[in-house]
Amino acid sequence: MNEAGNQLPQTQKDERLREISPLKKALIRPELGASAGTIVVFLFFLLVAGDSGMFAPEGGLNWGVVSAQFAIIAVGACLLMIAGEFDLSVGSMIGFSGIVIALVSVTWGYPVWFAILVAFVVAIGIGALNGYLVIKTGLPSFIVTLAFLYILRGLTIFVAISTTQQTIIGGVREAAQGDPIAALFGGKIFRGLFSWLADQGLIDKFVAGPKAGQPVIDGIPMIIVWALVLVVLGHILLTRTRFGNWIFAAGGDNVAASNSGVPVKRVKVLMFMLSAFCATVFATCQVIEFGSAAADRGLLKEFEAIISVVIGGALLTGGYGSVIGAALGALIFGVVQQGLFFAGVESSLFRVFLGVILLLAVILNTYIRRMITGER
Repeated sequence: MNEAGNQLPQTQKDERLREISPLKKALIRPELGASAGTIVVFLFFLLVAGDSGMFAPEGGLNWGVVSAQFAIIAVGACLLMIAGEFDLSVGSMIGFSGIVIALVSVTWGYPVWFAILVAFVVAIGIGALNGYLVIKTGLPSFIVTLAFLYILRGLTIFVAISTTQQTIIGGVREAAQGDPIAALFGGKIFRGLFSWLADQGLIDKFVAGPKAGQPVIDGIPMIIVWALVLVVLGHILLTRTRFGNWIFAAGGDNVAASNSGVPVKRVKVLMFMLSAFCATVFATCQVIEFGSAAADRGLLKEFEAIISVVIGGALLTGGYGSVIGAALGALIFGVVQQGLFFAGVESSLFRVFLGVILLLAVILNTYIRRMITGER
């Protein structure tokens, strides 16, 4: 009522604003398919390999490490794909970065920490070059990074052979002894905790051999720590910051985003650099763990990263995805790969299982999203 006693017209709701129930919000989350796939995979291997030791502490560590490897490169691939681009040079970057570390430290005699720094600087620079070429030439990132897939792989083999006459360079473990930066990539944490758990009988100890009396799990490998840190930071960046909104906008509609003031070009270049950074983290952990570098490492890792992201609910067209979903996709990768071994199944069926899970996750995500949002 106004002061004159007349009835005021009711305020009409904006038709563009729709209330979405919590259930619908949950159903249209990108990671829905990966969450369902993770549950199915765990239930399946509990049934077929539950008594094989797969879910014992040692078995859990095995598939945890494998999943962490996939997760590290999946984080970079996820954010880049949400921004609307691809990086097919990830696998070659892994091999290239590893050879750089081995050459600088073992062949040329510099400290390992310096070799790791050089590898990161060079890799991130190449990532920036990928992004710059995509932006400046207007070529699809698929083409540009496919070219770098071959350039980096060929350059890696050439440099290794021309300097050492071989494609595998050993001696990194010896060179890394006592190096504090190398320990961040190849060491373990919580050693004291696991020794205490073994003393309490909560985990087993070796009963014979040079490690007799030591716990079968003597710590959490740093590659798992890196995976967790990158997943958490990537999720926070994507969902809790303005830059995360820019990533979604750049992949959703880059023209509209540019007109709205979003620095689309800078966002995409930075995401290419992040992809290279993640690949180098993977390479460094691998080199320090194995104590050597090989020119053929990282083969097909770019596709495994993309598959993890797609299982996690990201769209190939960009603008939609989840770091948590990509991490779940990586977990599915690791569990299936190691689960087949524990179940005594022929290892070649790994890709069959993976293909089935990929199809089911994508179909489920697409169907639920269209059902809730009315997309066609």
